[in-house]
Amino acid sequence: MRPLTWWGLLKQGGFRVNATRLALLVGVSIATPVNTLLALIQHWFWRRNLAEAELHGPPVFIVGHWRSGTTLLHELMVLDDRFGSPSTFQCFAPHHFLISEWFFRRFGGWLLPSRRPMDNMIAGWERPQEDEFALMNLGLPSPYRSLAFPRNAPMDMNYLDFEGVSAEDQSRWRQGLRSFLQAVSVVVRRPLVVKSPTHTGRVRQLAEEFPDAKFIHICRDPRALYPSTVRLWQGLGEGQSLQNWPEQEEPNQYVLNCLQRMYTAFERDRPLLAANRIVDIRYEDLIADPVVTIESIYHSLHLADFESARPQIQAWVEAEHLQYKPNQHKLDPKTEATLREVWKDYFERYGYA
Repeated sequence: MRPLTWWGLLKQGGFRVNATRLALLVGVSIATPVNTLLALIQHWFWRRNLAEAELHGPPVFIVGHWRSGTTLLHELMVLDDRFGSPSTFQCFAPHHFLISEWFFRRFGGWLLPSRRPMDNMIAGWERPQEDEFALMNLGLPSPYRSLAFPRNAPMDMNYLDFEGVSAEDQSRWRQGLRSFLQAVSVVVRRPLVVKSPTHTGRVRQLAEEFPDAKFIHICRDPRALYPSTVRLWQGLGEGQSLQNWPEQEEPNQYVLNCLQRMYTAFERDRPLLAANRIVDIRYEDLIADPVVTIESIYHSLHLADFESARPQIQAWVEAEHLQYKPNQHKLDPKTEATLREVWKDYFERYGYA
């Protein structure tokens, strides 16, 4: 983030920072002017390239609720070297990655864990990442801002579905996303596979901004989806928030409300897409046979010749997938009953009833 964005987040959170998080506050506050300096240097050297930047083909958007398998699907899709993706560093340093990414990739690997704590998947600055982090760091409204102040009311929830967001603000958000993807394309020079669960309720806006874009929607059994998402937010909040993570009551209303809000918009707007622009897959099928599932995506969306990508995906299955053990989650009967009531449409529509 840059100073004004950081100050705006602190102001929106009422400056309610716990004493135990002062080190994080100081660290980020010191980094923000450095980000500004690097952004100015990047602008000086890359302004012409950025002004002329274009996407190298229509993007493919991966959508679906958190913990539904979007990360695994993202990793598998970009094994095909005909596609690219925003990297973790590009999303965390969107202002200046054109001049600084090489340094962190070479010397800053120790700043990240080797594997993500929430699901044991490989981590690293070069790994594909959610563009929502980039949008937040660029100063655009994002529900992820709530992670900084988990004891306050959730922030920017209307940006999960754009309900009540003015046309002007929607246009500003869309231009911010396009500019970031164009900057990534300066480096990647390939069609991008873009993944963010927050995009699930934004299908209409994305389709309008990128008329040839295609969408992959992934779903998962809600009885695994719910506890995994609760665990995700707790893990992220304990490491990255400016407040001590609050005790969560069951069922978690924030998790329940997010899915309802996102999927109300998703199901309302998906008919706007032609059948060859969107495909649905299930996490359970992806885990059972990644090669067959990815092949079905290529055929449904007419992406490219799958046979060129088959060897890379098969090699990943043999090297990584056979050793991968997903986390096991237990759900008490009361919470399951609540899920079946509140998420009834999801259970029935995607075959988990």
